[in-house]
Amino acid sequence: MIVVGLFGIFEGISGIASDEVYQRLGSYVFKFDLTTWGWIHLIVGILVLVTGIAILGGKEWGRVLGIGLTALSMILHFMWLPWAPLWSIVAIAVGVFIIWALCNDKSEQLL
Repeated sequence: MIVVGLFGIFEGISGIASDEVYQRLGSYVFKFDLTTWGWIHLIVGILVLVTGIAILGGKEWGRVLGIGLTALSMILHFMWLPWAPLWSIVAIAVGVFIIWALCNDKSEQLL
């Protein structure tokens, strides 16, 4: 989650800077401009990063919040498909793995 959060922060900074990194592909229903998407990814990226740090610290609330934030991140990447289709698909797949890992954590049963 820490790595996904860092990537979200980098996506956000690139979007806010209105870089030439992103080119819109096609016309979709979700018509936010690039700066708005940048702020959304920056804020969610920071939240995911902090939650990942909490999970490494062994906080139970971090695990629950991590599942919710990862699901939100997956939805946002689905909506981000017109800007970065390949990366969005990879991010959604990584999100599925993160949710699976957080739901199947057996570390408390070993203690």
